[in-house]
Amino acid sequence: MKDLFDYVKFGEFELNSRVIRTGLWESQREQPGNMTPEIYNRYENIAASGVGLIITELYSLYPQDVFSKYSNTLNYKYFVREAKDLTDLVHVYDVPIFAQLGFVQYHKHAEQNVKIEDLTIEDIRKIQTDFIIAAQKMDYAGFDGIQIALGNYYFLTRFISPYFNKREDKYGGNTLNRLRIVLEIIKVIKQNTNLHINCRLNAFDIQKGGLTINETIKIAKLLEKHGVDSLQITRPRSPQYFSRENYQKKILAGDCNSIIENVNIPVIMGGGVKSLRQANNIINKTNVEFISMQRPFVADPSFLVDWQIEGEGEVKCRTCNNCYWKKTSTCFIYPEAQLNVDYSSE
Repeated sequence: MKDLFDYVKFGEFELNSRVIRTGLWESQREQPGNMTPEIYNRYENIAASGVGLIITELYSLYPQDVFSKYSNTLNYKYFVREAKDLTDLVHVYDVPIFAQLGFVQYHKHAEQNVKIEDLTIEDIRKIQTDFIIAAQKMDYAGFDGIQIALGNYYFLTRFISPYFNKREDKYGGNTLNRLRIVLEIIKVIKQNTNLHINCRLNAFDIQKGGLTINETIKIAKLLEKHGVDSLQITRPRSPQYFSRENYQKKILAGDCNSIIENVNIPVIMGGGVKSLRQANNIINKTNVEFISMQRPFVADPSFLVDWQIEGEGEVKCRTCNNCYWKKTSTCFIYPEAQLNVDYSSE
């Protein structure tokens, strides 16, 4: 019988559990710098808790991006040095760590939020170059991998969706063409780094004429063929899919399993787990091997410690979504969760 806290293989990594921590916003940084003691402390608490893999909060590629104010700054001159301290700290606990890369809006000089169909080939090459440079920085900083944000509604998510991408050149039209910008990025990163590449995908789009699960499966297979090492499947951010019943029926029991059955790389199921019992039911009754959590780690960075000791437990997170909507890495209901936890005596 499988258990959430099994030691498991994830590609080239040996994980301490099946739990993948995914980040989102970073509100504890300094300006113009990045890392603070609170950030290091939070990551250490998570790494020491029994997590298998850490995916960081978003690193937005562009300082003008709408999400840049809620993420660390890649262009800060001490970024690599401070990030190396972070990865070294996490590695003390034998936990791999990936950097999450993405952006929402592309600005070109005075043009704001340039549409996909208005991008020139030079613009596409600029975006690709910026992703590659960001990946190289993460490699220098000691990250084990990167996660390319192709899920939710980041820029590249819209690029690969037929609902948003109306281009008529080789970067628009069929599935391969819409994915071409990503596949070319992956090829160069693979040639120049040893980074594990994870892609975060929507299982489907909520817009009529957007991605269906069948096309997402095609995308997943293309990503694997072109060198992607693992996937994370997320859900659309729409109220109709926030309920546990719809989530379990549409994402878990159906679409995530379908993707897993069609690829030979690790696939992470994103979000929705509320208890250890539920997690163990999922991994024993479905094809899911790895489970991602984000908000539970905001409510309590060390909750997995209690789950392991007691053999049961529920997350403290009450899904108020304040951490998401207010774009913070701290909890509004349980502010005491941000206090230091000292593992030095263990």
